[in-house]
Amino acid sequence: MMYILLLIILIAAQLAYFRLAIHYNIVDKPNERSSHKYHTLRGGGIIFYIGVLLFFIISKFEYPWFFLGLTFISIISFVDDVKQISPKLRIIIQFAGILLLFLQADFFTLPWYIIIVALIVCVGILNAFNFMDGINGITGIYSLVVIGALLYIDTFIVHYVDKHIIYVSILSLFVFNFFNFRTRAKCFAGDVGAVTIAFIILFLLGSLIFVTRDFSYIVLLAVYGVDTVLTIVHRIILKEHILEPHRKHLFQLLANEKKIPHLLVSTLYALLQLLIFVGLLIFRNHGTIYMIAVVIILSIVYIVVKRRIYHLH
Repeated sequence: MMYILLLIILIAAQLAYFRLAIHYNIVDKPNERSSHKYHTLRGGGIIFYIGVLLFFIISKFEYPWFFLGLTFISIISFVDDVKQISPKLRIIIQFAGILLLFLQADFFTLPWYIIIVALIVCVGILNAFNFMDGINGITGIYSLVVIGALLYIDTFIVHYVDKHIIYVSILSLFVFNFFNFRTRAKCFAGDVGAVTIAFIILFLLGSLIFVTRDFSYIVLLAVYGVDTVLTIVHRIILKEHILEPHRKHLFQLLANEKKIPHLLVSTLYALLQLLIFVGLLIFRNHGTIYMIAVVIILSIVYIVVKRRIYHLH
């Protein structure tokens, strides 16, 4: 009954946000670098923050440092959705939010050099989710697969976090997907949605890695990671500014140049990540080798497919 009530609250909150977005004209307008053709409400992913807020209240303020970091991240991302802000300020707030996440997950007990590397990687992952949020459905369904995998691990392999935060996050993803996983989306996640769900995933994944000391679980983000990193490498080779908007991600080329439906491309990315998770369960005793093999195979596939279709760009 509690989760039915939470679902109703989340749906009501999403609809209320739509009215505010319409009133204040928080709209994503298509341009030459967009993968959509219609004006669409931006920032619908704020529902992810609302979901965690509900968990925070119900749990009597569990994980306060994580929630504080999430709040900083969500506010600065939402402001950026409404009015573009300085990239430097956004990065500073992201680093601060990740440090609060580390404080919550006891990461400061680790050696300093691991903390520095982890800090850079985590900020990179936040922005990778933002870069990858370019077509209908991809953020919602991919995140659903990743968080679903993290729930399975907590339930059947090792307990590492309060499951209720996972349940609420999954509910918020279902609500968001109802409005976004469509041929013509009602809303986009916006920076607030992509960065917020990435921060939630980082907390869950980071907690899992800290408890198990098994870094191979990072393979749960392999599909997004390979597409993001190799696209950045490609743009560096082309001597482009990597922070400027573009349409050179593999998923963008598939959707825009090859004209594959957005929802099909999003589903393919999610299913591929799900397949990688199943493989992780099978080869769990050889996690590091499996992770390396996955990255190599994905990289080869990325390069081969992109070489065949990039001329259409």
